[in-house]
Amino acid sequence: MENDTLKALVIDSKSFLEHWQGHRRLTRRVIEAFPEKDLYSFTIGGMRTFSEMVMELIKIAKPGIAGVVSGTWKEIDHMPTPDTKEEILALWDEITESIDTLWPQITSSRFMEKDVAFGLYENYIYGSLLYFVDNEIHHRGQGYVYLRALGITPPPFWER
Repeated sequence: MENDTLKALVIDSKSFLEHWQGHRRLTRRVIEAFPEKDLYSFTIGGMRTFSEMVMELIKIAKPGIAGVVSGTWKEIDHMPTPDTKEEILALWDEITESIDTLWPQITSSRFMEKDVAFGLYENYIYGSLLYFVDNEIHHRGQGYVYLRALGITPPPFWER
């Protein structure tokens, strides 16, 4: 990309991080809203359980932020799903801290670099990061549907 593209800043790095972390805080509240048994067993229309969806988000975010920072992309983690909601939340919090720790290492120019995330997906770094957020919003929306089907009012989506 040309240097003019770098001058066309729409959102600064700190605001981008806050936007992502706002979504992560909201997704965490959705996880918390699930009764434990339903987190692991409830499905609609052949969709995965919400615990499986959350694990997808975890498996992308953990090596994803490391890849964004270093340019070295490890495979998407194949870690097993923790046995309890408490363990999922602890893992979620650990990755949230990692994002906060690693984010300041992303240079302005890095956002505009093309890279191949996880050895599979070529995109600009900002595009990969937007995908991480978009994917989370998508799966959180499925979690909202599950909660409503269970008779549980989900947290307000605008409170991030």
